[in-house]
Amino acid sequence: MRRARLHLLCCVKFLFVIILFVLVCSNIHLLRGDEPGQEEKDPLVPERRKTASLQITDSFSARLRQTPGSRDAGEHIAPDPVLSADLLNQAAADNILAGDREHGLPNNTRPDDQPVVNTQDILHNIQQENTNQVIHNGDIFGPVTNSTVIIAVQVHNRLTYLRQLIQSLSLSTSISSTLLVFSHDVWDEEINSLVRSIDFTQTIQIFYPFSLQTHPDTFPGESPQDCPRDLKPKKSPSINCTNYLWPDIYGHFREAKFTQTKHHWWWKANHIFHNLEVARHFTGTVVFLEEDHFVAEDFLHTLSMMQHEQENNYKEVDILCLGTYLRKFNYKSNSKQQIGFKPHLNGLMHLQGLPPFARSLKSLQNESVYSSRRLLWAPPFLNSLLSMFHKAEVGQWISSKHNMGMAFTRTVWDKIRRCSTQFCTYDDYNWDWSLQHVSLNCMKEKLQVMMMKGPRVFHIGECGVHHKKSDCDSNLVMDKVKNILKTANTFLFPAKLSVGRMGLKKKVKLKKGNGGWGDKRDHDMCRNMTSVG
Repeated sequence: MRRARLHLLCCVKFLFVIILFVLVCSNIHLLRGDEPGQEEKDPLVPERRKTASLQITDSFSARLRQTPGSRDAGEHIAPDPVLSADLLNQAAADNILAGDREHGLPNNTRPDDQPVVNTQDILHNIQQENTNQVIHNGDIFGPVTNSTVIIAVQVHNRLTYLRQLIQSLSLSTSISSTLLVFSHDVWDEEINSLVRSIDFTQTIQIFYPFSLQTHPDTFPGESPQDCPRDLKPKKSPSINCTNYLWPDIYGHFREAKFTQTKHHWWWKANHIFHNLEVARHFTGTVVFLEEDHFVAEDFLHTLSMMQHEQENNYKEVDILCLGTYLRKFNYKSNSKQQIGFKPHLNGLMHLQGLPPFARSLKSLQNESVYSSRRLLWAPPFLNSLLSMFHKAEVGQWISSKHNMGMAFTRTVWDKIRRCSTQFCTYDDYNWDWSLQHVSLNCMKEKLQVMMMKGPRVFHIGECGVHHKKSDCDSNLVMDKVKNILKTANTFLFPAKLSVGRMGLKKKVKLKKGNGGWGDKRDHDMCRNMTSVG
């Protein structure tokens, strides 16, 4: 019995020692700040943690810089616990500098460092859209008849301007009786979403399939084998670049970014009149707008009145023009002007009206050398403008005056299309100057226009192909245009148009083209896009 008691006492003592040992070990972990079950750190822990902090900080800053599309929507990035408040603040500051989408201008829809989208996917999407030809809201506002007004909007990537245009269209009287055709040369989900959100009329999107976006490294984009712009033609054979035989009239080789607008304009017109099923037999009017235009609320009412005058009194008119450039001569104070230079004021900074050398591709970077045309916003000018809101004039179509808010029918388009060779081979990267060449040198009867002297279409684009200002401000011009329309509100929706003839002036002569269109590949592609029937 005594032996059994001794054995039990030994077991109790042994159990007490084990419990004491466990308690001592637990206290050691608590004193070191480690959690139970955590592996023991070696003496280099502080240095390792410092290095890890720097690496994690860089990683977090990089994740902050990610664009919204580069991770799943709604994904939350939690800060690492080892990041200090200072590091978090610095990372947030880095994010501000890295930037979300810029709301100012230049108005690209995405930052330049956005990951490149798969061009094959874009080409597939474009083919699907152009094949399916889905008309949105057709069940509500359709069908399209010859009395429907088709409004074709040429879109690049300036979302801010496009939003303003769409807003102005939504406020226009009778807009529900139109079909809006948005013709894009950039596939952009944000722009697509905006267009597809339109609920006030029928819409359809078409996509120019030969864009720089889908052909960045091959024609019609810029191929590595293309001749540099400023390469001397005499030296080009030795370099053996692709287009060394085809410099423009100024000795410069093509720049893809300047050729796309003319290609797009020609493709769009051909596609609407010949390949768009809803318009294949359409004999009504097509209005041509661009993403940086803005329309008055009575532009369709005014268009209808112009059509009435055209059909009943001015059958010779080919083109109805809803926009105009408000201009006035303003010579520099030193009066030392280039020969033939007549600076026009146009507040919208359009280069039309400048001499050819001023519109050459090289001089676009030196635009400030010339007196820019500015719209006069002073009360005397506005009072003069208000008196013109019910007036129109008829005369010969001139590209520098009548290229904004143009409207014409299939009959006129067929006249233009029959001169496709002259349009496609004329050495000028501007579609309007090329059309001027067609009017003067190909058509038996030159194009005639009826133009509203009080504009219903305004150009609000401060930046674009012709405009390289670093301080572009879309809101500034937009506010001025809205001010004009607000002031002219009581003069809109005229009951009758007063139509007169343009004053007799010197015979219109087309000056030397602006170049940028000497490459035979551009000529061939343009002609190949021309519909036969």
